[in-house]
Amino acid sequence: MLLEDIIKTIKIENVVASTSISSTINLESVSEMIEGAEYNKKRFPGAIYRLAEPKLAVLVFGSGKIVCTGAKKIQNVKVGITKILEKLEEIGISTDGQTELVLHNIVSSADLGCEINLDAVAMGIGFENIEYEPEQFPGLVYRIADPKSVVLLFGSGKMIITGCKSPEDSKLVVIKIVNDLGELGLL
Repeated sequence: MLLEDIIKTIKIENVVASTSISSTINLESVSEMIEGAEYNKKRFPGAIYRLAEPKLAVLVFGSGKIVCTGAKKIQNVKVGITKILEKLEEIGISTDGQTELVLHNIVSSADLGCEINLDAVAMGIGFENIEYEPEQFPGLVYRIADPKSVVLLFGSGKMIITGCKSPEDSKLVVIKIVNDLGELGLL
């Protein structure tokens, strides 16, 4: 498979981002007054507000911190954050002092389009950035310094990329993997 074709297989699976407001938040009020919000302090220290469209969850903490998770697109994170901020305003909680939205983690998947010999990858790349214990986990864990990320590479050629801060980083990681495997003659 050509590099361009492999890049086309990159799919965002989850985006995690956060913001915060300067107000403290009464989570019991949030769960009582905002439809779709739930709070059970024995199970989780924040209120959970789930959206069906786009499908994602917004976690609201008493400190004013707000985390969005489960989005498949960065634009959807912004939709989720905007919706919860509007709901908080509607129930009388000031959203003043909102901090800039920070992307913490983008999880992506990609497919090399061929089977990979993980033993050969581990030997060829070297064990300083690799963890591979097939008896414990069927994938090879490859830590990449730039862009800082972790790749789970499977014998099927499929991979999961975590730790990226942008979709462009995911693309750079895939290019690095393809180049590394190509240099080893494993693609």
